[in-house]
Amino acid sequence: MSVVDLGGKVVVVTGGARGLGAAIARAVVDGGGRVLITDVLEAEGAETAAKLGEAARFVRHDVTSEADWQAALDHAVAEFGCIDGLVNNAGISTGQFLEHESVEHFRRVVEINLVGVFIGIKAAIPLLRAGGGGSIVNISSAAGLTGLALTAGYGASKWAVRGLSKIGAVELAEARIRVNSVHPGMTLTPMTAPVGIQAGEGNYPGTPMGRVGVPAEIAAAVAFLLSDAAGYITGAELAVDGGWTAGLTVKYLTGQ
Repeated sequence: MSVVDLGGKVVVVTGGARGLGAAIARAVVDGGGRVLITDVLEAEGAETAAKLGEAARFVRHDVTSEADWQAALDHAVAEFGCIDGLVNNAGISTGQFLEHESVEHFRRVVEINLVGVFIGIKAAIPLLRAGGGGSIVNISSAAGLTGLALTAGYGASKWAVRGLSKIGAVELAEARIRVNSVHPGMTLTPMTAPVGIQAGEGNYPGTPMGRVGVPAEIAAAVAFLLSDAAGYITGAELAVDGGWTAGLTVKYLTGQ
């Protein structure tokens, strides 16, 4: 996996204790940047930061809390002097039909997956503006590009993250703050492992590429959007899904 140049950049990654978030934090450090990892998983978050060395820090952070957001960003500035990027990765998944999804659980998913992203963007704007701009990458999902059964609150929140990203891109462009969304397909992480997927060729025939993704592949796309190489990209939605969302359309049209 090629390394994207993130030299000198400070990036905050939510949900960074494990899985995709940890891979994104690794990509930032490998690219020469520094990273503040945030998560509610304290032991795992601290361990991940320790493995990444002096370029990484960890702070406990509930993304639904405005106070926690302010404390996390204050910590990043205290440790590293500024922030140049934010990756809104924290989220939870669901697997219920609409008729079985409780209102309470639906609201909880939306609170974490959508409201948490909104609070983060809002809190980061003054710091990014003061630094002359920056990059916000919001992790949506393939479920934010097409209608998938059994996603209920998860799918609805990921569609909303996609829209919120575009609104942010339009409103913040003059401040040189870029906002993009990344849409992973089925990727082998601790969140998806319970459904029984496996890494390797031929293990996910529902995707045109015939396999699930691995966190490093998603992280590479995120690192690119954080970098100066993506300086003219904002409001984009980048599917990193092995052709899954493209394949859904093809299969529908061909009847296969």
